[in-house]
Parts: sequence; C-alpha cells; structure tokens
Amino acid sequence: MQQESIFIEDQGHQLHLKHIYNNAGGVPILMVHGVVENGRIFYTEQGKGLGCYLAEQGFDVYVMDLRGRGLSTPLINAESDYGQYEAITHDIPLLIDYVFNKTGQAMHLISHSWGGVLVASVLARHSEHLTKVRSNLCFGTKRMITIGGFEKYLKVDLFYNRIAPKLAKRKGFLDAVKYKIGADNETKQSLAHSITWVNKGPWHDPFDGFDYQSAAGEIVWPPTWHITGIKDSILGNQVDVKHFIEESKNTNAKFSLLAKRNGNAIDYGHIDILTSSHAINDHFPVVADWLKEY
Repeated sequence: MQQESIFIEDQGHQLHLKHIYNNAGGVPILMVHGVVENGRIFYTEQGKGLGCYLAEQGFDVYVMDLRGRGLSTPLINAESDYGQYEAITHDIPLLIDYVFNKTGQAMHLISHSWGGVLVASVLARHSEHLTKVRSNLCFGTKRMITIGGFEKYLKVDLFYNRIAPKLAKRKGFLDAVKYKIGADNETKQSLAHSITWVNKGPWHDPFDGFDYQSAAGEIVWPPTWHITGIKDSILGNQVDVKHFIEESKNTNAKFSLLAKRNGNAIDYGHIDILTSSHAINDHFPVVADWLKEY
C-alpha cells in the first residue's frame, strides 16, 4: 500500500488530498471529515483506518482535508473568513471534479459526522455532480440534534452554542486543539453556520438562504447507507440520523446501528466507529462488500 500527498492550489489556498492505494486504477473513493476534525479520522501513516483498509481491498482512496485543516494551508487563523458555505459551493465540488478527472471514473463518497451533511448539501445544491458519484456512505451523520438530556445540555446547549462562539470571538477562531475538544480548529463562520443547523430549524443556507431541503426532493440520490453506533448518544444519535435521512428525502437510504445486540464486536460510539481495532474485522469488511456492489 502506498500513500502520497496531493496539493491543489486554489484561490490562495492549498487543499490537501491524501492518496492511498495499492491499485491506482481501482474504483475511486473520496472521504470527507467533519467539524473539529481533519482527514486523519480515516487513516494513519502506519496503515490503519478505513481509508487504508479500503485501499488494501483495491479501491483508489482520496482523503480530503477541508480548507485550513490538516495539511491544507494556510491553517485556520484569526484572518480566516470562510465557513461551510465555501466548502459546499466550492471546495468539495472542486475535489469531486479533481478525482473524477484524474481517475476517469465515478467515485464513492464516504464521510464522517458533519462531513455527511456537507456532502448531502453539495449533492442537493450541485446536482450536476451526481453523475460522478456511485454511492454515498455516512458514519454518524446528523444535521439537527433533536434529542434532549443532561449530556446534550452540557455538550451542545452550553458549550457548543454558548461558550465556543465566545472563545472563537476572543481569538478570531475556535482553537479546538488547544482546548482539547477536537483534532483540528474551526473558523468563526464555520462554527456559526454549524450552530445554526444543529439547532432545530430549516435546512437553509445561513449565508445565502439556499433551500437544501427543497432541492433534495428534486434529485435522485445515489445508493446511500447511514451507519451509526449505539453509544453515539449525541453527535450521531440514531434518532437524529434517521431524522436526517427523512429530511433529505432519501427514501431508499439504508440505515444500520452498530451494537453488540446486533452482532457487532462492541457497542460503537462517534469516533471509535472508525478508529476501533475491532472495526477491521467487524463492519469494515461489510462496508467494502457494499461498495463493491456499485
């Protein structure tokens, strides 16, 4: 298995793609990470993670770092004036086009957490990209958090909705790495945009008002599979994952809950659904088989 970094110059930024492959001619996969993350949720330099596993199965894997995260430069700082609008309308479509033009093949899209919301928004808003997509696979993806409880109050209502914006305003961006609340940082705009969507409200763009929900009802979704873990109590709770499937009008989407009671090795949570040592012998092979169907 080989790994290489690809840097795409664009509008004063370098967008990073980690290319992982045994067979560069295999069916391509583009992976998209979530909030306060970067592409390393899918791979390690030592060959672990879903991206590396799928490369060993013959897929041609590309893992993106969203603008300013991971190895994309410049890194997020107080001058970073972009949010999820730029990811949806420019960066992700740009990298879909790059992988499609480089490989000459339609690709699978795999995302984690908020990355799945961004991907769904891209497909609803830019339906011309649907011909370049074989399937859409999401781990722990929800748009709104509708469930209640004390944990939700602490993590979402108190910290994410109230404290995090104050921290971002003070420094000019959310220094999630410093505060040990994530693997990467967020701009003030991306934080504000995601807060708008996480709270109960319409799936409309916070920047220009685009109605994603109406647009979602006008497209034919690619084969879609939403997977979450039974211990993912807040960030990918099964109730909210199912709500997003319904909201996106993806009537043929498949849903799976990873839990010991359903035959899995462990009860999975939001992060270990991709990082647990059990995953390579548990659900990763099932994922690979599903991808090969398309």
